Amino acid sequence: MAAHRKARQRSVGGNTARTAVTIALAGAATATGFDGIGHADPQLSPAQVKARVDKLYQEAEAATEKYNGAKEKADRAEANLSKLRDEAARREDRLNSARDALGSMAAAQYRTGGLDPVVQLALSDHPDQYLEGAALAERVGTRQSAELAGVREQLRELEQLRGEADTELSTLESRQTELKRQKKTINEKLTAARRLLDRLTPEQRTQYVERGGADDRQHVSRDSSRDSAPVSSSGTSGASGTAGAATPASNSRAAAAVAYAYSKLGSPYVWGATGPDAFDCSGLTQAAYRSAGVSLPRTTYSQINTGQRVSLSELQPGDLVFFYPGITHVGIYIGDGQMIHAPNPSAPVRVAPLTEMPLVGAARVV
Repeated sequence: MAAHRKARQRSVGGNTARTAVTIALAGAATATGFDGIGHADPQLSPAQVKARVDKLYQEAEAATEKYNGAKEKADRAEANLSKLRDEAARREDRLNSARDALGSMAAAQYRTGGLDPVVQLALSDHPDQYLEGAALAERVGTRQSAELAGVREQLRELEQLRGEADTELSTLESRQTELKRQKKTINEKLTAARRLLDRLTPEQRTQYVERGGADDRQHVSRDSSRDSAPVSSSGTSGASGTAGAATPASNSRAAAAVAYAYSKLGSPYVWGATGPDAFDCSGLTQAAYRSAGVSLPRTTYSQINTGQRVSLSELQPGDLVFFYPGITHVGIYIGDGQMIHAPNPSAPVRVAPLTEMPLVGAARVV
């Protein structure tokens, strides 16, 4: 930019300097905006602010699920790396013991007339040299040949383990890079949402929080309900009557998961959290079923493939309900057209109607 160029020797007039500063500040203001929001558009109405905050929260949650998936894979890679390193250490201990045994054999050979060159190779600090010359093992006695062959095999296995550990380390580093990227995306979107919410009056913010930060219009995906009746805001299914709160859960594990979800009402939403005191959406459903002795995957897009898919007219308490085309939000159905879910950072774990967001599918954990 012109503001960073070396100043000319002649003086610059005051008006020109002020113009340059104005342009630089305008550019900085534009750069600090996020996706066209923030300070760049001060004329948004309260309704527009709420709509943009809803969109930012949805995008942040999509990034959160990607973060959760990357973290799950990073944790797995870290565990695998630890196992490989432990096994390599054990193999190295056994190799050293075998080399010590060869050393004793070599000492005996030396006392009786000289050290065989193959044994010298086995005791070398350069395994590659030993492996290249291991064919010479045929020149020694049967016992010594077997000992050398064992060392050669242990060296091969150790090098293989070290190669696998290097590969797993690269995988872990890649997952960690992905975690950082998704974390940055989440924080940027949540920061932008907070800045927008700061534009609302206290009364408007309270209203936004009380309605869960979601569009008040009913949302039922046509695709997900093509073969089932839509669920109204009162929880009545046109095909099978009312799925009231007294509807039994599909099984005892589902009932336990629902009870857990009820016990966590009011807990704060924290992205990446799985309890026991804070949750994101998939963290809540995972924790609920974990309390019932069932292990669920970490992410929404994995949880929807757990158990069996059910239509909206077949919903029973304990079923997982999924929202948005990208499967980026999940709640646990409790009957009467209601669910318990962890909405977003502006609202705690709460009961909400299924119509609060675009419902795209449901799954029963079996």
